[in-house]
Amino acid sequence: MQQEKLHYTDATKLAELIRTKQVSPVEVITAHLDRIEAVNPRVNAIVTLATGALEAAKNAEAAVMSGEELGPLHGVPFTVKDSIDTAGVLTQRGSPIFKDHVPDTDAIAVARIKAAGGILIAKTNLPEFAYSVESDNLLTGRTNNPWNLDYTPGGSSGGESAAIAAGMSPLGLGSDVSISTRGPAAHVGIVGLKATHGRVPATGHWPRVPRRFWHIGPMARSVRDVALAYSLLAGPDGADGFASIASGVDTGLGPWTRPLRVGWLTDFFGPLDPEVAATVKEAAKALAGAGVQVEEVKLPILKETDGVSIFWQLQQMETRSVFEKVTAGHEDKVFRHVKAIFGTPDTSIKDFVAGEEVQEQLRDTFAEYFRNYDVLLCPVTPFPATKHGLDDVVIEGKAYSPFQVMNATSIFSLTGNPAMTLRFGTSKNGLPIGVQIVSSWNAESKMFDAASRLEELSPVRNLHPSL
Repeated sequence: MQQEKLHYTDATKLAELIRTKQVSPVEVITAHLDRIEAVNPRVNAIVTLATGALEAAKNAEAAVMSGEELGPLHGVPFTVKDSIDTAGVLTQRGSPIFKDHVPDTDAIAVARIKAAGGILIAKTNLPEFAYSVESDNLLTGRTNNPWNLDYTPGGSSGGESAAIAAGMSPLGLGSDVSISTRGPAAHVGIVGLKATHGRVPATGHWPRVPRRFWHIGPMARSVRDVALAYSLLAGPDGADGFASIASGVDTGLGPWTRPLRVGWLTDFFGPLDPEVAATVKEAAKALAGAGVQVEEVKLPILKETDGVSIFWQLQQMETRSVFEKVTAGHEDKVFRHVKAIFGTPDTSIKDFVAGEEVQEQLRDTFAEYFRNYDVLLCPVTPFPATKHGLDDVVIEGKAYSPFQVMNATSIFSLTGNPAMTLRFGTSKNGLPIGVQIVSSWNAESKMFDAASRLEELSPVRNLHPSL
């Protein structure tokens, strides 16, 4: 198979081609390394190449030829966000303070993908300490959106999303505290997952705080790749106290045969670009046309709740404290994103308790909602990718903070519901527009079901940027 076709082949297919000896792991790894060399200088998604990838590919090829039992990702390359530990490979966390830092052990998520046969080929860019909606830092610079290099792929998993969209990797590991797999995936037109909180252990991710909100999740160009990776990643590890649900548990599975029930809405706090609203409506219409039970729903609490502010109230004190300790004596090495965190006022006990009350109300709302529906279809981000620089975003003549990009994702970080994104439209500027699919806690099967159906119906499936 031609290298051009290999680097845009999804992980599931690559594993099949390797298993059936139609291509070798060496060919696959070489094709992706060549792609990185060709396009990364313009995108700057890859920050470190993993040593030993070709040697691992040769060993994987020998295993195929000798008839050994192969894992589901045998010989398939994958990339990892640079906030996630990789044994023997630089993990610099987007900061000069961690320059040349090399972990001794893999994060549990990395170890599980390797155990399935995956071959680590590279680490990907992120904002400093994985804490911004733009992937830029003083150490490894700024990542560009492969659809338009003047635009951001978002953050904090922007390097990971850009690498996958540009064909430098078929599969990656990102992390998400309030938007960071879903937003970047939407900005570049790939699939990103935040599973139910605790389903995938976050052991080996930095920063550790706020652990009650951090998720590690797979990113890829197809729903089936994300579903496969999730099946390999889920389950307790005996180290992350939030990871307590056995991997085989899925409350969406059962003996019933009723049709999938989908509610959809576009009403969230803050702005909404008309193109995004139209894309969500088109996705709902497409599902209905395919025989799915679909109806528009109203959840007034979403329109009334500033999820970004509530999220900030609940976590900024512990996060800021950790960042202050790490950066003490290194103030000249701190980028503007983290400096902005240092300038925020303390959260009062009154505001913290009020934030917890809203969080509980949101969880109660969705507990009731998912008694009647299997899935919620809604926006991922209120506007498509923006130009670099975190300038205000103008929608219908009114300016908004670029951090309102998190309005529709932070809600499900607060509740812990599983949520994923896939592309379903294109903006007038030629940028991808995604939709967000949410299910009840530990019911990822329903979410994957709806996402797979939407993927089949998507008018923009299998589009790639020109680089």
